[in-house]
Amino acid sequence: MKIYLVGGAVRDKLLGQAIKDKDFVVVGSSVEEMLAQGYQQVGKDFPVFLHPKTQQEYALARTERKTAMGYQGFACYAAKDVSLEQDLLRRDLTVNAIAEDESGNLVDPYGGQHDIEQKILRHVSDAFIEDPLRVLRVARFAARFHHLGFKIAPETQTLMQQIAESGELEHLTPERVWQELDKVLSGNNPEVFFQTLRDCGALKVIFAEIDVLFGIPQPEKWHPEIDTGVHTLLVLAAASLLSADKAVRFASLTHDLGKALSPKETLPKHHGHGQKGVPVIKRLCQRLRVPNEYRDLAILVSDQHQNIHNAFELKAETIIKVFDKADFWRKPQRLQQMLICCHADMRGRTGFEQAEYPQQAYLESCFEAASNVDVKQIILDGFKGAEIKQQLHQKRIEVVQALKQQIRNI
Repeated sequence: MKIYLVGGAVRDKLLGQAIKDKDFVVVGSSVEEMLAQGYQQVGKDFPVFLHPKTQQEYALARTERKTAMGYQGFACYAAKDVSLEQDLLRRDLTVNAIAEDESGNLVDPYGGQHDIEQKILRHVSDAFIEDPLRVLRVARFAARFHHLGFKIAPETQTLMQQIAESGELEHLTPERVWQELDKVLSGNNPEVFFQTLRDCGALKVIFAEIDVLFGIPQPEKWHPEIDTGVHTLLVLAAASLLSADKAVRFASLTHDLGKALSPKETLPKHHGHGQKGVPVIKRLCQRLRVPNEYRDLAILVSDQHQNIHNAFELKAETIIKVFDKADFWRKPQRLQQMLICCHADMRGRTGFEQAEYPQQAYLESCFEAASNVDVKQIILDGFKGAEIKQQLHQKRIEVVQALKQQIRNI
């Protein structure tokens, strides 16, 4: 029985990056032997065990055979006669198919170290095409290691295109798709993930709401990049530089989905696109089982981002209505989230990558002033019941109006 550290831990160690999780493969053992040594079996489809002390995952070396459509359509064989090389052969990319023994020696039968040096994401074998999930995984790795200069090998890109055309992607479960997307939103350059999927034809299958935005024009005066799809990815990139909040990044990604519904005769204008995008976002989030927190912020940003951009022109009453509708009084963190999304929308345009966003400080001041209205004083003034709410609303409008006047006088 021999134990090897495998996969991402070895790859990240070679890249000089922090190792988050460690996975081990066990060669020359069996389920019975693992259980006898105190390991706890947790894998249903193939033998995976938790170490009795560290609780780290140990999997028996295995081979896989395609039996049905989808990423779960595999028959697994795990036994003492499965070699380390056979186990590594079933992995997706060469950079993930390197093992390290207990003495620190590397086992690299498929050239993973060379591809790390050359910054190439390359499939291990033609069996790559059997698992549609690998399209998402490669796109995620392309995004994660983009800042290091990694590129997808042309032959791997070809296989990804074949998978996209095969119908296999349609068998991915919503939960599994969201799991990959959620990882992407927490990592580097999430916009690269979506561009990679588009390049291989997978975006129209998995995220059709985003794919359809490409080719839709916008007014060049406001959007020098013109293309709505290009703008969307620029906004996502800008949001990722402004915030690590995954909900903010998701809302930035989906803020302009309504532009796909603009009548052709009105293009490149998109009247009411924010409101048109709300039901699209709801359907997308329902399909992918997106967390409510992400969905609610995305809907809010789509619905209100145009108002936020026009903040200086809004009446005080309208500003308070926006605050009321967004329920900032009970969820003040949403104000910051929405303002960051709108700042990203401003920067997500060719030539505006470093643009300031004075609307942010202005609306923060408006909210602070309105939040400081003293409800106790309203009660002391003799107002009761529904009158209190009415007076509170009116006082908030008045303090915002006073703030607007101060700004005009400066």
